Amino acid sequence: MTLSAFFVPFRALARSRTLVLATLLATAWGASNASELIAQDAAGATDPTAGEDKPAAVDATPATSSIVYNRDVRPILADNCFACHGPDSASRQGDLRLDLRDDAIASSAIVAGDPATSELIRRIELPDDDELAMPPTSGHKRLTDAQKQTLVQWIAEGAVYQPHWAFIAPLRPELPTVSDQAWVRNPIDQFVLAQLEKLGLKPAIDADRRTLARRVSLDLTGLPPTVEQVEAFIADTAPDAYERLVDSLLESKRYGEHRGRYWLDYARFGDTHGIHFDNYREMWSYRDWVINAFNRNLAFDQFTIEQLAGDLLPQPSLDQMVATGFNRCNITTNEGGVIAEEYKVLYARDRTETTSLVWMALTTGCAVCHDHKFDPISQKEFYELSAFFNNTTQPVMDGNVPNTPPVIPVPMHEDRQRFIEVQTAVKDAQQKLNEIRITEKQRFDGMGDKLSSDEIADSATIENLILHGLLGEGAGPASTLIIDGKHRMRISQSPLKWGEGHTAPAALEIGPDSVLNVGQVANDLEHDKQFSYGAWINPKAGNIGGAVFAKMNESDDYRGFDLWLEGNRIGAHIIHKWPDNALKVITKNPLAANQWHHVFITYSGSGNEEGLQIYLNGVRQDERTITSKSLTGSIRNEVPMLIGARSNGSSANNVLVNDVRIYDRLLAAKEIAQIASASRISYLAARPAASRSPQQSDELFAWWLNLNSPAYGEAVAQLATLNQEEAAIRARGTIAHVMTERSDEAEAFVLARGEYDQRGERVTPSAPAVFPPMPDDLPRNRMGLAKWLLRDDHPLTARVTVNRFWQEVFGVGLVASSGDFGITGDLPSHPELLDWLAVDFRQSGWDVKRLLRMIVTSSTYRQSAQTDDQKLAIDRDNRMLSRGPRFRMDAEMIRDYMLQTSGLLSAKIGGASVKPYQPEGVWEAVAMRGSNTRDYRPDQGENLYRRSLYTFWKRSAPPASMDIFNAPSREVCTIRRDRTNTPLQALATLNDPQAIEAARQLAAIVIAASSEPQVRIDLMAKRVMARSLESREIEVVNDSLQALSKHFQENPAAATELIKVGESPAPAEVQVSELAAYTMLANQLMNLDEVLNK
Repeated sequence: MTLSAFFVPFRALARSRTLVLATLLATAWGASNASELIAQDAAGATDPTAGEDKPAAVDATPATSSIVYNRDVRPILADNCFACHGPDSASRQGDLRLDLRDDAIASSAIVAGDPATSELIRRIELPDDDELAMPPTSGHKRLTDAQKQTLVQWIAEGAVYQPHWAFIAPLRPELPTVSDQAWVRNPIDQFVLAQLEKLGLKPAIDADRRTLARRVSLDLTGLPPTVEQVEAFIADTAPDAYERLVDSLLESKRYGEHRGRYWLDYARFGDTHGIHFDNYREMWSYRDWVINAFNRNLAFDQFTIEQLAGDLLPQPSLDQMVATGFNRCNITTNEGGVIAEEYKVLYARDRTETTSLVWMALTTGCAVCHDHKFDPISQKEFYELSAFFNNTTQPVMDGNVPNTPPVIPVPMHEDRQRFIEVQTAVKDAQQKLNEIRITEKQRFDGMGDKLSSDEIADSATIENLILHGLLGEGAGPASTLIIDGKHRMRISQSPLKWGEGHTAPAALEIGPDSVLNVGQVANDLEHDKQFSYGAWINPKAGNIGGAVFAKMNESDDYRGFDLWLEGNRIGAHIIHKWPDNALKVITKNPLAANQWHHVFITYSGSGNEEGLQIYLNGVRQDERTITSKSLTGSIRNEVPMLIGARSNGSSANNVLVNDVRIYDRLLAAKEIAQIASASRISYLAARPAASRSPQQSDELFAWWLNLNSPAYGEAVAQLATLNQEEAAIRARGTIAHVMTERSDEAEAFVLARGEYDQRGERVTPSAPAVFPPMPDDLPRNRMGLAKWLLRDDHPLTARVTVNRFWQEVFGVGLVASSGDFGITGDLPSHPELLDWLAVDFRQSGWDVKRLLRMIVTSSTYRQSAQTDDQKLAIDRDNRMLSRGPRFRMDAEMIRDYMLQTSGLLSAKIGGASVKPYQPEGVWEAVAMRGSNTRDYRPDQGENLYRRSLYTFWKRSAPPASMDIFNAPSREVCTIRRDRTNTPLQALATLNDPQAIEAARQLAAIVIAASSEPQVRIDLMAKRVMARSLESREIEVVNDSLQALSKHFQENPAAATELIKVGESPAPAEVQVSELAAYTMLANQLMNLDEVLNK
């Protein structure tokens, strides 16, 4: 597309944002759609271009040449026959199997050497209206005359079958002989040129140095080169200048980000669980691991082992554990109606299918319900593969939390060494404590019943107690209240429910039908006075939240106060009028069910949220949610104090309560800790030593140690300091979702129709029989699977991997169907090159950087992308590599390109996911109420300009600007993205706030660089296109700039509106109309085909 075709005349428009739409229809987008797949002869022929439609069936090779089964016949049979006459026994018709020669000949469907008597030929020659015609008309498939002739000739030549090429281990082929040896820079060129010479084609000339610098920078780092990088390369006349440029790009930290971006598609990485609430999942440590692995050039075999089985390595490192996040990236659920066994099966199925796609390019998922219809993989073999992934400790329900176990802490890099030291010191301190306990235990045991519960209670007497409800003191299930700290009152109300107590023999089990009315107490507590209150509580698994105790009038705008459970999270309300004149604080972390917890609330009388604090087991809870935070009116009311409800109900259910206390002053943290300890310990001390359980004796002993063993106290203090430091390191870092293996023997069951509850034969981990068997010395777990995939005799792993790297560079693999190396997949365009690369990659030690360096330094890669009529006729889709690669960049690259050329791109590597600009309502449209990813709030500052790799990925609503450019949802593994061309894409690059802001920033850079328009335009072109404009282009650009300047001078409001787009500030010293005009000029350049295509 020429510049003159792009820069159309502009009409004066009221709003500058709409101005860009004038160019929309003139924008021609990059890669063309796929063409029909052409027949492949021995020299190869064309296949689909990068990222387009699925290829049509392979046509037959003309009958004048010798027929080759894999090349000419298998594609016809696979596309038209194998669904009914192939490997799947369940769907096989007429007991006829055509994928195996012996079966086909035994049935007389094929009579080798005699097509005239072969039933196969008779059936395909029948007219369409004959019910015996094949393929049946119901399948809407018919053979072409050329395909029929191919089958006839094949049978006449003896009906020779061949094993599927991809299931035979690759061997390093000899380099072919070529005429133009001077063109060859490395072995890749040898194979490519040999194919071209057979077709009578010549390779294209080398691309010019600017084009080459831009191309290789995009391929190795995903970013355009800077002006300085390009100019330095142009000025470098050394013979190895290009190679040194390549090496510098391979060493760039941006290299790992770009390679990692592809891998995250394969790993189906996301920041949310994917199902139901689609809540946040903290996974970004795995993304960082992937980036770092590529940057340090971790050998691909180790890259494989650590991801599939890092937890099974001997004494795995932190990084090796983080790597196992690959198998924790699958979507999960916490939906209430989930059947655990069903989703356990689904999780194992996902991991099986993903691993098969990534390392073997096999569609094993087609064998979930029945034998694979095309590939020699039975249903039983699928479940034998799934058994490798069926032994994890991961729970089925994700809990809608960001840290579904198993998880491990991942400190910041600068903390990692100290974290190891602290963990070692913690173990040492715990050992010291154990030694002291052993020594002191004999002294404690000798005391028998000499401990006094009254003395214990007196040692922790806290002044200003106005209510103390032990709730269950004494022999009967009654309650003892201590009012004003002195007067006792026994209350026995019916009906009340009781359970086993914690600070008394019994505990009140509160619920709608078990509420204790205490009467008029705590009447003097007020919004501007200090007070404190709390209790021991034990929330059962069925608890749904509600009031633990309250003095609150729900009929009078909820005036009063309460101790509240929101689900299993602790909360408190202090209210004058809800919700505007009130305080409400809820802890973020839920309480463990079926355990006793001491919870306490303190209020300073300040009327703000800082004055309302929550303590759990004596520790203040700083992670909390505040929903109401201003209190100025009275909280006094006339309703009684209720334990188990508010005035009109709102009862907590299935919660045990002991030791309710209210104080009319602000208690210190130390005092609260004393209450938590003494209330429990005095109860235990009152029990005869012989009646105490081992756990109760241990509790009492721990308390006694703290009071009577100075050495123990010092050791406890030392351990507390270490624990505090460890907690601080954890808080600064993140977590990693990891794999851990159960100790049980791994197993799975063949499931009829894939239904979780239709179990058939029990199977254990094993590899499909079509491949070399797993040696006996390999364990039957994920480690054994990983090592089996990496064996020299495995036919797929190395081939699949080099093909995928080739795809990342050329837009399409040597095998176009990069996710399917099976029977219905495409044949390699250069089979010998693929095998040579696969063997070389393996023998190099699985060196990824070496492989990519070889690819991008080849003459094949360096070719110009320009073509001619002869190449369009013979190699239209460039499958024979008669010219250099050219295709539209992926979504992330387009956004990053704009940020880089404008100077906005952040240089930060790694870290948590970020939220750049996004249209309103995208998340809300698909989110459930209560989801923590319902409301999208864009970040500010640097996070708006991070690489797209770090953008928060909500699976049910992936980033809108990337979704438009075919980015996947990452709900499942994606080996190759589609590449479509739609008007929405143009609207995104023309109008997205990120695009407008980037254009404005670029405009500001060129305006600041010079006062001369031509210098500014030249700098803008070099930043965006890596080259200067030609004279005819300069004329078009000048005309456009003049039109834009005139428009914005006449419409200053539109100019002002335009330059306000984006958070980054516009330069105050630049005239608004001038900045707006250059902004639009930059936006136009950024939307050229030359820019949007690689």
